[in-house]
Amino acid sequence: STIFRTEKINYPNNISRNVYRYLPENPSYNPDARHTYSSPGTYTIWLEDPNRNAGIQNIPNSVNIPLYIDTEILINPFLGYNSSPVLLNPPIDNGCVGQLYVHNPGAYDADGDSLSYRFITCRGGGGLPIPGYTLPPATDSIVINPITGDVFWDAPTKQGEFNLAILVEEWRNGVKIGSVTRDMQINIIACDHSPPVIVSIDDTCALAGDTLKFTVNAYDPDSDGITLTGTGGPFELSNNPAYIYPDPASGIGSTSTDFTWITLCSHVRKQPYYAFFKATDDGFPVNLVDIKTIGIRVIGPAPVLLSAEALGNTIRIDWTQYICPQISGYKVYRKNGTSGFVPGYCETGVPAYTGYTHIAIVTGHENIAFIDDNKGAGLVPGIQYCYMITAIFPDGSESQASSEKCAFLKKDLPIITNVSNDSSNLESGRVYLAWSKPTELDTIQYPGPYKYIIERATGISNTGFAEIAVMNGLNDTVYFDNGVNLNTSDSGYNYRIGLESQNIGFIGYSRNASSLELNALPSDQAITLQWSANVSWNNKKFIIFRKNPGSSSYDSLTSVNGNEFTDNGLINGQEYCYFIYSYGSYDSPGFFHPLLNFSPIRCSVPVDNVPPCPQQLQVTTECDKTENLLSWSNPPGCPIDIAKYEVYFKSEESEDFLLIAVLNSPFDTTFLHQNLKSVTGCYAVKAIDDNGNTGDFSNVVCIDYTACPGYELPNVFTPNNDHINDFFTPIPETVASVEKIEIKIFNRWGNLVFETIDPWINWDGKNQKNNVDCAEGVYFYVCDVYIITLQGIKKFTLQGSITLIR
Repeated sequence: STIFRTEKINYPNNISRNVYRYLPENPSYNPDARHTYSSPGTYTIWLEDPNRNAGIQNIPNSVNIPLYIDTEILINPFLGYNSSPVLLNPPIDNGCVGQLYVHNPGAYDADGDSLSYRFITCRGGGGLPIPGYTLPPATDSIVINPITGDVFWDAPTKQGEFNLAILVEEWRNGVKIGSVTRDMQINIIACDHSPPVIVSIDDTCALAGDTLKFTVNAYDPDSDGITLTGTGGPFELSNNPAYIYPDPASGIGSTSTDFTWITLCSHVRKQPYYAFFKATDDGFPVNLVDIKTIGIRVIGPAPVLLSAEALGNTIRIDWTQYICPQISGYKVYRKNGTSGFVPGYCETGVPAYTGYTHIAIVTGHENIAFIDDNKGAGLVPGIQYCYMITAIFPDGSESQASSEKCAFLKKDLPIITNVSNDSSNLESGRVYLAWSKPTELDTIQYPGPYKYIIERATGISNTGFAEIAVMNGLNDTVYFDNGVNLNTSDSGYNYRIGLESQNIGFIGYSRNASSLELNALPSDQAITLQWSANVSWNNKKFIIFRKNPGSSSYDSLTSVNGNEFTDNGLINGQEYCYFIYSYGSYDSPGFFHPLLNFSPIRCSVPVDNVPPCPQQLQVTTECDKTENLLSWSNPPGCPIDIAKYEVYFKSEESEDFLLIAVLNSPFDTTFLHQNLKSVTGCYAVKAIDDNGNTGDFSNVVCIDYTACPGYELPNVFTPNNDHINDFFTPIPETVASVEKIEIKIFNRWGNLVFETIDPWINWDGKNQKNNVDCAEGVYFYVCDVYIITLQGIKKFTLQGSITLIR
């Protein structure tokens, strides 16, 4: 294929930018620049250039190391259209020794996908990480913000050229769908002036349809001239792009520009747009810069919720058609009782802390009503139901929340208020059942006399109800269920009350309500209580009581708001007994307050069943000995009754761990893994206590081949039998992850004189065919090196020369 250059831009210092582009308006000009993949899959587009610049400070022997970059794309018909991120800022930059260096690749994703950033090792031939590569040295640190892409190098310590590699990964709905690699060049020069400083707002947002304006100021500590420019997503849009004025802005000592963006509904998306402002001084011998990254979210305004109205055992809510027509629908949220929530600045959706729950999605822009029947189960009289809605955009982003609208159902059926262990005699375990009578019953439609039908199911969520009693009249609203014993039952019980007119027939059921189900779980010097109930009222807190060993009475311990409590400081082997009661209420008036419901009595005996904590593991590699030294420690505040340790190993990340050693002393916290073929592999440790409880794996530490220098051969040897440098062998510490090699050594006429697959080579300077000493001079080799990596065997090729001296 022949792809013609469509644009060449020349920059100072012998730098040019070449563009090769498919031209839709003239497809015959570059027909091969358009490629169609034959099937879905993950594909890599890569470039390998024969060599980098000479003298790169953080890449050994850089002139002989290729430059490799790639773009990964995922072809998947279920993802929809996708464009790879475009990096708007150039990959060549300058900085000063001792001065903060700032960079941002300026990534823009036209689809609004989420982008993340991280440093990776610069790569060479075949896309393999370059052996010996390190991040540039810094006085303090060199870091990258994983969300914005801002690089801060604080600060360069010496002059020279340095390379950095940044992986920009693209995500949609939590799934990685592609990546772009930036491999950049930074020239650090000695200079004595300071970079400019940008001052502006931090991250912000705008409601679709509003105009966002702010000022960006820049000043130079040395009063040098400054040029201030802007790039980024808001400037790249085809409809109503943002702009700055003046563009660029310039001045001596200081300057400023005004950012303006008239936002549209089409600009709304889940991910922020990033605007990058760059101030460049005219200092000598290098122009220093400062970069300010501002994240801007364009969010949908709140829908207008009109009303909430009770209809039987349902509630209907209505709203106006949304201002942005491209939405996919509306989200409906519900809460028992009001919240008073007002969205904060830039806050979208209905946060969980409001107590609201998402209950439905209404699809379509034109649908503007919803009837809440609690998914067919019906709503409960006596509860105030409140609603909010948001608009949903195609990428899943939500608008700000509407105002709150609330409604009550009529009280025309019995409403259960108590399903409790009988507090007058907790030891009996019988159920005290009480309810509120229907005060708003339509007695004309349903004339009396009336009766209640009491039904019970085993299990707090079971709906296999069976009739257990019938009670005549509306005023008797208490029933004692002597047919169960909560204290001896493994589960709680679920109840409902039916209402019947003896003239008309069945009217309806109350909502179900269950007893409190309590479990007492023993552990080391502690018992954890867990409880649950299936009720319609709101339980605001739970009061916990305990009976100590040898005591005949229960004492109050504490009250909690959740459904779990751990009682610590107990004595193993002693029995402790507990009960709790809930403190709750209905939201609407006309109910007894508070509603107190008692749990069954549960007893338990603490026992040591708590495993040790995961250990904190470190691994030190000895490349010259091909050994790994493991050491670990018990985290602070963890149990110390450790009896022994188990050491696990796997040679590749995809394998399962194998047990390789058991250390039968709590003081043996090191292990030397030796006699290895390669240092490559992953390690983990488990601790086991005196009672046989086994802890989880420690942190997993993986040693890849990059932990040791890459395979390296000398350029001279002297096979003269003086026992010094008599054999051509690799640098010892570079063999630590080599499985094998295939080396061929040739003389200057191209004749093969030696070959082997032994990583140590051990050529004695003789012609392998006739065992005759080779003449002094230069010999050439080609060596395929097979490296053991965490992903399997990888091959790369070395070419070079060796001088034989006798």
